[in-house]
Amino acid sequence: MRAQVLLFPTITAYGRLYCAPRRLHRYNSSSSSQFLNLSLSRFSGGLFFHMESGTSSSGKKSMVENLKRYGVISSKRVAQVMEALDRGLFVPVGSSAYVDTPVPIGYNATISAPHMHATCLQLLEDKLQPGMCALDVGSGTGYLTGCFALMVGAEGRVVGVDHIPELVDMSIKNIEKSVAASLLKKGSLSLHVGDGRKGWQEFAPYDAIHVGAAASEIPQPLLDQLKPGGRMVIPLGTYFQELKVIDKNEDGSIKVHTETSVRYVPLTSRDEQLGGF
Repeated sequence: MRAQVLLFPTITAYGRLYCAPRRLHRYNSSSSSQFLNLSLSRFSGGLFFHMESGTSSSGKKSMVENLKRYGVISSKRVAQVMEALDRGLFVPVGSSAYVDTPVPIGYNATISAPHMHATCLQLLEDKLQPGMCALDVGSGTGYLTGCFALMVGAEGRVVGVDHIPELVDMSIKNIEKSVAASLLKKGSLSLHVGDGRKGWQEFAPYDAIHVGAAASEIPQPLLDQLKPGGRMVIPLGTYFQELKVIDKNEDGSIKVHTETSVRYVPLTSRDEQLGGF
């Protein structure tokens, strides 16, 4: 018997709504797995599937396999990168690193759920080829930045920007313990303290730009720093938000399409983010 699970656009976790890809996933209800525990819980936005992994050594592999099983990951490169870079190094000690949910990292910030990382990596995959250049705005603990670096390789360039100095320090230490350490040492991967709304002009233009917080409008500096032929993925909106994919044509014009509904924390100033923290 085969059952169908419809994943609606948003899920609720830690008091906030987050994105679930708008896809119809199938699973074999007669099969069992040592690592998979599927539970469907009803939230105000729809249904949310929950994946629990076994030991930490097998966690990243089973996390990726589960995302592939549910149709979230279809790219071989994305699967390889997410399995190579251990998410367990990028979450606070004691957190559920391999469960498909966001995890608080302090400073009123979270690391996104694995399905959201996979979604953004696949949207940007063509612009993360070896030798290309990428910018990660709101780099947090450095996980997605590290994935970008593994995809573009030593001849490429990846820049992470976050306005919380403690998170930048944390991300550097996390990457130093990971398979991306050599790229950080070589200088093809760098992490900086700054206002991500202004991008990072030093290494512009970028083939790929990812923004990990919701803007009310597309920041002009990011559009300016996007290379002709490049792509940006950014959530836009306030309460009602959509993940936008922005392609810059060779003549400088842009084309925008909506990928899915999402719920992110706002792209704001450091002081506003830390208010009450």
